[in-house]
Amino acid sequence: MDILASNFLSPVPLAFLLGMIATFLRSDLRLPEAIYGGLSIYLLLAIGFKGGIELSRTPPLEVLAPAGVTLVLGVVTPLVALVGFRKFARLSLMDASALAAHYGSVSAVTFIAAVAFCISAGARPEGFMPALVAILEVPGIVIALLALQMFSPGGGARSLPKVLHEVLTGKSIVLLVGGLLIGWIAGVERMEKATPFFTTMFTGALVLFMIELGTLAARRIRELRGAGWRFLVLTVVVPLINGSLGVALGIFAGLSPGGAAVLGAMAGSASYIAAPAAVRIALPDANPSYYLTASLGLTFPFNLAIGIPLYLEIARRLA
Repeated sequence: MDILASNFLSPVPLAFLLGMIATFLRSDLRLPEAIYGGLSIYLLLAIGFKGGIELSRTPPLEVLAPAGVTLVLGVVTPLVALVGFRKFARLSLMDASALAAHYGSVSAVTFIAAVAFCISAGARPEGFMPALVAILEVPGIVIALLALQMFSPGGGARSLPKVLHEVLTGKSIVLLVGGLLIGWIAGVERMEKATPFFTTMFTGALVLFMIELGTLAARRIRELRGAGWRFLVLTVVVPLINGSLGVALGIFAGLSPGGAAVLGAMAGSASYIAAPAAVRIALPDANPSYYLTASLGLTFPFNLAIGIPLYLEIARRLA
């Protein structure tokens, strides 16, 4: 209970809650698009820089096992979502595949929130965790689209090479991987002058970003009419299954409790940056009210309030 209370009362979830309440009250609170875009660039580049700096002083063999289990999660998590939304929620194969792509990918903001929470709870994760975000971003999307092509010949995903290009050259991947490479090549000493900008201001920028996400999530919740209780249940159950698996594999790979909890939060998250862009191209007939509302309006708030503290508790018990 202390972990849950600590998470609820921290600035990040409170800022998200402020954005939701403001929207429900029909306030005109919104961040200008330019500021929102600038904050997303800053946050993604900052976590890339931090990960690259840590990679520069981490022996490669220490990263090998965590990277391997992350790839496994990239294959398993979209399949869990695909089966769940297809068989239990009884969605069409098209919509189930779109949701699988989102739940198989990763939410960078959930990752950031998980790292911040674990540090505040005294369970600092490994510094190379941003590298695992880049690894987990793509495979889930590809697996979901390939599954659709296998089970729906001729009528499934469109232009897989174009989708891969969209994902790999999208803003989130370019900034994460680019930041990792810059931090890794430059190293600790050369990055020293830039470090204060990407550390001191980080939490404040995240708080502003979360206010805007709160307004977006509140607007998406309104689109859930007619989705059905099975759909709503799965937006919590799928993250719990994937997140618990991520924690277990993280401990198996030798991660600390904090690192395993962050990996669990990554596996239990749903993308709302890379996956929507890919799905819009590959699955234009999929219903966006399902995959956008599920990822941003339901799963993201659940992970922020309950999922992340729960994954840390599971990790500590397994360790």
